[in-house]
Amino acid sequence: MTSAEATVLAYWQACEARDWEAFGGLLADNVVYHLPQTRERITGRAAVLRFNQEYPDGWHLTVTRAVGSGRHAATWITCAYEGAQLSATSFFDLDEAGLVREVTEFWPEPYEPPPGREHLVERY
Repeated sequence: MTSAEATVLAYWQACEARDWEAFGGLLADNVVYHLPQTRERITGRAAVLRFNQEYPDGWHLTVTRAVGSGRHAATWITCAYEGAQLSATSFFDLDEAGLVREVTEFWPEPYEPPPGREHLVERY
């Protein structure tokens, strides 16, 4: 079994390359993909694979950070799409065989901070 970090890096590499055979090979049969902000859940390897295959094209992913321990990993990715740079955080759970069993992914929207802390922060 490879490390959880190596597995999620391979997951994103296959996703970026649109190598759906490799991508599907990293998923457990009963994988569950959660998108809390849209309240969507995709269940099963075939459905998760199809969800990604049918997603509108034109995006590119870069892994900013990946960490793993045991059968758990997390990534911070940046997605370039239609001139925008979107960040996402994903949490992965792997099964006993080292396959991705569960993914929970957050795509936060940028927002303006509340007033009153300008003296404490640097905006970028």
